[in-house]
Amino acid sequence: MAKELKELTKRSDNYSQWYNDLVVKANLAEQSAVRGCMVIKPYGYAIWENIQAQLDKMFKATGAQNAYFPLLIPKNFLSREAEHVKGFAKECAVVTHYRLKASEGGNSVEIDPTAKLEEELIIRPTSETIIWNTYRNWIHSWRDLPLMCNQWCNVMRWEMRTRPFLRTAEFLWQEGHTAHATREEAEEEARKMLDVYVEFAEKWLAIPVVQGVKSEHERFAGALDTYTIEAMMQDGKALQSGTSHFLGQNFAKSFDVTFLNKDNKPEYVWATSWGLSTRLIGALIMTHSDDNGLVLPPKIAPIQVVVIPIFKGDEQLYEISQKLKPVINELREAGITVKFDDADNKRPGFKFSDYELKGVPVRLAMGGRDLENNTIEIMRRDTLEKENLSFDGIVQRVKDLLVNVQENIYQKAKKFRDARIYECDDYEEFKTRIKDGGFFLCHWDGTPETEEKIKEETQATIRCVPFMFEQTEGIDMVSGKPSKQRVLLARAY
Repeated sequence: MAKELKELTKRSDNYSQWYNDLVVKANLAEQSAVRGCMVIKPYGYAIWENIQAQLDKMFKATGAQNAYFPLLIPKNFLSREAEHVKGFAKECAVVTHYRLKASEGGNSVEIDPTAKLEEELIIRPTSETIIWNTYRNWIHSWRDLPLMCNQWCNVMRWEMRTRPFLRTAEFLWQEGHTAHATREEAEEEARKMLDVYVEFAEKWLAIPVVQGVKSEHERFAGALDTYTIEAMMQDGKALQSGTSHFLGQNFAKSFDVTFLNKDNKPEYVWATSWGLSTRLIGALIMTHSDDNGLVLPPKIAPIQVVVIPIFKGDEQLYEISQKLKPVINELREAGITVKFDDADNKRPGFKFSDYELKGVPVRLAMGGRDLENNTIEIMRRDTLEKENLSFDGIVQRVKDLLVNVQENIYQKAKKFRDARIYECDDYEEFKTRIKDGGFFLCHWDGTPETEEKIKEETQATIRCVPFMFEQTEGIDMVSGKPSKQRVLLARAY
């Protein structure tokens, strides 16, 4: 086994360190010179590109179009929506000057005090304010609605405690912003986009999620409702993996965005916003991966199949390559990404370990004996099972195996999650069991006081009021007051 894998911390020894090790050793990302920011390396960015490509198709199928809005936001924009500024004020990075002054020798720089901005600019933590200021110029009549834009961009939130992909000061994401003529249309849009996120998480990332609506305390700043998908990581903690917000008319009123309805009367538009980020790469790691490295679902893996010839000398490499070439071409023509690794500067054993570390779903290997016997070795990354098969029919075998791996990864994660969803009506029991992780369905009296007490005493939060479980009335386990529903409680990233 390669030295890199020997140095990978075991999940059971230190889950947090295992995660950090894997991000670095699988060449996904590394820390940058700026505190809390990361460099996403080519392999990590290739995963994001695959996420982006599929989601972009799904967004456009709903009618959304891509646009781009400025990175910098005038400070006064944030103060126009009170809840919004309250929610993001502590995370904002502020630009105060527009020029530096170099020393005479040119070996040092300082801020030019004469280049102070009249109004400070905020590096966007999210774009509702700059977008709604723009929408005011785009929307005049009911004929201009619905207006549905999405942008792929970076944002900055000055986080104090960071971890690659899961929580960084700067991260990549998409943010959709839509405007509608009626409340009903906007609420329908918010739920529709949540369904898009659910479909993507489960069918492409193979991550089972619980969907629901956030409590008032946990909802997005400035929203009337926030819908969420919550995934369970292997340590039993929750990871919020995508949110869709019904914004009502709050931003329309703050930025005076009105339209003339069919009766030629002015109305404020209704709004949604929705987004997910590179945090999904963290979700992929912590949902599926193991002590050997990444386990990637085939639909999102940058390399779906790696083909490794095992050879002695150029002549044998040529013979094996000629045998494999038609298979590689046929797989690629079927839309499968294949890497043919015939490099002679690394031993086959190192290559095997390296591609296991990187989570490549299927590995094919052919040596001299395989060439003579018309056989080939195939290995699946999710179970590490390998077989030596007839070379004939290998293309169909690979196609079928990729489908099987995708489904198996999802079912394994779902089984893990479902076994760790508990109903709980006793607070002392909850305080003991929450330490070991899991999703707890508990009655809640609906008060922020009870919600805050649970958070302070257990570090667990209300992740959502889930849609997937039948609701019954009961008694709040903390306050003893009547409860109309159970909520999903968990410790979270």
